[in-house]
Amino acid sequence: METRSSSDSLENAETLRGRGNKLGSMLPKIEPFVPKRDHSPRELRSWAKRTGFVSHLSGETGTASSTENFDSSTGFHVERGGRDQRAGGSSPTIEIDPVLGRTRPNRGIEIEMDSGSGSGSGSRQGRMTVADENGNGLGEKVEERKTGLNGNVHGIGKRNGNVNMVENRNENGNGVSGVTPVVVEQKNEEGKGERDVEVGMYPGGEEQGHGGWSGHHPGIKVGLRDNPGFGALIYYGLQHFLSLAGSLIFIPLVMVPAMGGTDKDTATVISTMLLVSGITTILHSYFGTRLPLVQGSSFVYLAPALVIINARDYRNLTEHKFRHIMRELQGAIIVGSVFQSILGFSGLMSLLLRLINPVVVAPTVAAVGLALFSYGFPQAGSCVEVSLPLILLVLLCALYLRGISIFGLRLFRIYAVPLSVMITWTYAFFLTAGGAYDYKGCSPDIPSSNILVDECRKHAYTMKHCRTDVSNAWRAAAWVRIPYPLQWGVPIFHFRTSLIMIIVSLVASVDSVGTYHSASLLVSSKPPTPQVVSRGIALEGFCSMLAGLWGSGTGSTTLTENTHTINITKMASRRAVVFGALFLILFSFVGKVGAILASIPLSLAASILCFMWALVVAVGLSTLQYSETASFRNITIVGVSLFLGLSIPAYFQQYQPDSSLMLPNYFVPYAAASDGPVHTVSEQLNFAINALMSMSMVVTLLIAFVLDNTVPGSWQERGVYIWSRSEDVAIDPSLQADYSLPRKCASLCCCSRCLLA
Repeated sequence: METRSSSDSLENAETLRGRGNKLGSMLPKIEPFVPKRDHSPRELRSWAKRTGFVSHLSGETGTASSTENFDSSTGFHVERGGRDQRAGGSSPTIEIDPVLGRTRPNRGIEIEMDSGSGSGSGSRQGRMTVADENGNGLGEKVEERKTGLNGNVHGIGKRNGNVNMVENRNENGNGVSGVTPVVVEQKNEEGKGERDVEVGMYPGGEEQGHGGWSGHHPGIKVGLRDNPGFGALIYYGLQHFLSLAGSLIFIPLVMVPAMGGTDKDTATVISTMLLVSGITTILHSYFGTRLPLVQGSSFVYLAPALVIINARDYRNLTEHKFRHIMRELQGAIIVGSVFQSILGFSGLMSLLLRLINPVVVAPTVAAVGLALFSYGFPQAGSCVEVSLPLILLVLLCALYLRGISIFGLRLFRIYAVPLSVMITWTYAFFLTAGGAYDYKGCSPDIPSSNILVDECRKHAYTMKHCRTDVSNAWRAAAWVRIPYPLQWGVPIFHFRTSLIMIIVSLVASVDSVGTYHSASLLVSSKPPTPQVVSRGIALEGFCSMLAGLWGSGTGSTTLTENTHTINITKMASRRAVVFGALFLILFSFVGKVGAILASIPLSLAASILCFMWALVVAVGLSTLQYSETASFRNITIVGVSLFLGLSIPAYFQQYQPDSSLMLPNYFVPYAAASDGPVHTVSEQLNFAINALMSMSMVVTLLIAFVLDNTVPGSWQERGVYIWSRSEDVAIDPSLQADYSLPRKCASLCCCSRCLLA
């Protein structure tokens, strides 16, 4: 054994103490400590020699153990000495250096455990007071939080200790943040102990707990319950909805032409979507989860709508084709919304939450975007001179120019989609005005009639998709028009389409669960309780029923892009979201607003949807951050579910001998419902099964759900969602203020426990 004299040790200790005083709130990179077998207990650890680390905590470690420490070389009882000092004894405080393993002189300031604090295993909160050398309390408090996966504690063999933050405030109220390294003992599955040092490096000295909700998120400008003022609320509300413009207005540009609707019908559907989105967002902000989430026509409902639209029964319709298909969609959406409401109001969603985890949510949401790849660039490629510049421009704004600040605002990052659309739309206007799409003998006003002329037949498709003056929506739309329920007629109910929408509403619920959890952590709030999640799903079902009655063509659900929007706008105020929703309702009453949006060329709309659908895929896969992404179990489940989720629908889509002759190539994958391989005694059941198995998101959800809940794996490995408990609401005022219903509404809903937090 190698020994060292006490004079050398004291000299080294003084040297380390001098280095430690120079350290700020952030330490240099510390390599993990590798214990040696042949070392002296009094010898400095190798990492401490290199870094000059000296603990500022008097015998306090980051472990949850409450055992008392005793130093055999001095005969001083650490914990008892601390109590004697607090009791007002005259004996000086002796500090035990946990690194040196011996006494050190008092340096005038020490941190002591508050007499009211306790220790124990699991989740605990300890409070420490900073006292001077005379034992006078300075009143500073230090909070220590022990959290586990997703911000909560699990009793699973591993303990993760967070960094303790010491915040000193002087008499003037100015705060100086300091970071104290905490020695944390981690136990692996074999029961072997390892000691590691975790050093906090959070901006401004703020602690961000595991999962992101123990404290304020460092980047959020406006919190969930903040009220920045009337003007700021209007600005932030409009900003929030403008960043989601791609998800709110481009779905009708895809659906209505496929349904045989006119430009006026497209404008009316866009106005209806704006109205329904505004109403449902306000309802969700007050009676749903109360998170700042925008409700609207989600891409989850787009693929099933295209499957129903391209069914064989509707291909040969000539008169009132648009209205007939819209009424069919309305009936299916209403039935699916009733099922979703029952799922939430009955409390079944609370039970289902135990089976919905990131490994299920991530591939399911990703499949929603991947399922639409056959429509994206094949449609955008009809006008490459417009579509390619738009795709490049939106990537330039969203990625390369995202760090540029103009007047303190990241305009390119926040408004990447609307800016790119406006610039490219202007560019396409100049191309049209300059005669780029003028062909001899071809009329730009009636491009559909040009197929009768041999010289114009090959140019008709280009003129329809590229020209900015083709649409007559501006001339046909009224200045003021209020969308009303059943404006397209009485809904039509069929078993086959209703069954499709019931399953799709389940997929939408899984999507919303992932968005609820991610958004709650992003806005620095604790995750909601299962009752709050059930309440949100139930209200989404009610909102989809409103969408079915008004005839928007799709159901209403929480937009997947909400988390991305909150992340780039740094705005999480539900008041601002409500103000933005009010403006959305106001715009829906102006018929010319919908007419302008309906005039966007189809190639331009398809180009921006390529970016939006890719963003949905990315947001879905980002959910895997809550699980162990390097786990072979998880990557296998995600990979298999995604691959089979694309390959199995391709098998069902090949049974369409006549579809390729009657439909455009980008609609052929959505025509498998009528000609699939499933044949039973019921034609309507055949239609429903073939349609469901031809949709990637349904197959992916089924495979991921079965595999994740049958393949063994720990909670940490699976990243199991941890929701708050009902008991937490009673003891945590902030949690109650975040998720509880308004008082008047809560008194009306007291009979249903699933609606209360």
